[in-house]
Amino acid sequence: MSITLVMPSFLSTFPRISPTHSRGDFWKGLLTALLQLGAMLGAIQSGFVADQLSRKKTLFIGLVWFIVGSSIQTGSMGYGMLIVGRLVGGIGIGILSMVAPLYISEISPPNIRGALLVLEEWSIVFGIVVAFYITYGTKEIEGEWSWRLPFLLQIVPALVMAAMIGKLPYSPRWLVAQGRCEEALKVLARLRRGKVEEERVRSEWLDVRAEAEVQKRVEEEKHPELVKPGLANLVKLEVARWEDTLTRGAWRRTMVGVGLMFFQQFVGINALIYYSPSLFASLGLSPSNQLTMSGIMNILQLLGVTPSILLLDHLGRRPLLLHGSLIMTICHLLVAIIVGRSLNGWVGVAFIFLYMLSFGITWGPVPWAMPAELFSSSMRAKGVALAVVSNWFNNFIIGLVTPPLVGKSAWGAFTFFAAFSALSGVWTWFFVPETAGKKLEEMDVVWGDMRGREDRERMEVVLRRLMREEGEGKVEVKGV
Repeated sequence: MSITLVMPSFLSTFPRISPTHSRGDFWKGLLTALLQLGAMLGAIQSGFVADQLSRKKTLFIGLVWFIVGSSIQTGSMGYGMLIVGRLVGGIGIGILSMVAPLYISEISPPNIRGALLVLEEWSIVFGIVVAFYITYGTKEIEGEWSWRLPFLLQIVPALVMAAMIGKLPYSPRWLVAQGRCEEALKVLARLRRGKVEEERVRSEWLDVRAEAEVQKRVEEEKHPELVKPGLANLVKLEVARWEDTLTRGAWRRTMVGVGLMFFQQFVGINALIYYSPSLFASLGLSPSNQLTMSGIMNILQLLGVTPSILLLDHLGRRPLLLHGSLIMTICHLLVAIIVGRSLNGWVGVAFIFLYMLSFGITWGPVPWAMPAELFSSSMRAKGVALAVVSNWFNNFIIGLVTPPLVGKSAWGAFTFFAAFSALSGVWTWFFVPETAGKKLEEMDVVWGDMRGREDRERMEVVLRRLMREEGEGKVEVKGV
């Protein structure tokens, strides 16, 4: 959108977002932000749908929403049609952003699960770079296809994925939760490139079964009346599961997960990605340089994310966040001074580049990797869902307020993000624990509760029983 928003053909088709319009900054912000609002709505309900229909079917539903939304955007003839397309497409993005990491974590071997989740963040940034340069190329096309073609092209990978979704395996964890344990064993064997008789495959299968049984028992103890059959009970149980994330022993973990995503957005990353040409214009760059520097900026974020796959475990989460907050604060403040006093714009560009590298290494991957580590097994799905919802809600706010903020005072916008970058460091110092290298039992000491240890002790009891049954030759499984 950063390039699309400055295309003459796009502005002539939708004059409401033109700089000459009296409220153009507001309508531009609303256009960008509605995708994030739709994503928030998609993320909120995707957990429930994923539990009921399966992870892979929910991915397909997300793709359908996205394809429909992209089609509406491609054919938009007016501003109203365009924002409806953004909202519909956003719902699909929200579903995918919630279910994809959940699915990845459930099918991945335990020893590389963390690396694959960070790789997902790398893939997101890579997608940003690819999307930018596709639009950078289409801007040279004369007429409306300069902006319609990028909207159309984004449908292609969605169609490819939708066509191949049937070849993806069901999540073994979801299959066990549905009582389809034998099928889960076969899927695990396929994913691990082994046979159902192999000890390593059966051992992981027993772990999955034990965890599913523990979660079921915990839920029965918490909400004995709501686990009974019936649509009304099902809805009430879903509400109760969300409420559990705010109860004693869980609210601090939820606060950290939600807070990480809040600050990830309010340190200004998506303001730069969405509106980089406008921000570079405030530094005095020519229109061609604005777009060139926007592309380089996105590449630098990708370069920053790449080493974080190793640094997360080697250096730890807290040091990365704290150093990132410090460097980003300094960069924003210096750019604000440069813009406010009309100093050398290229110096400001250099500090924006340094900011992107710093964010890519620190606040880019850490908020996506940590939420799955914060919660005990019985609350992990809902805790991660709340963090994702926080990401999209705050993304929506940033998309909405940045154009008016930049339009009124570009140096004020950088000062605004500098203040939140500084606050992110203070908040991290007081509230964010170090989770690198810690087991679930050790996390209980960090949070001052026994929730994780209780879950683990229950799981060990169930696991011993299942192993005993295996040893006695009771291999026929009908459910947990």
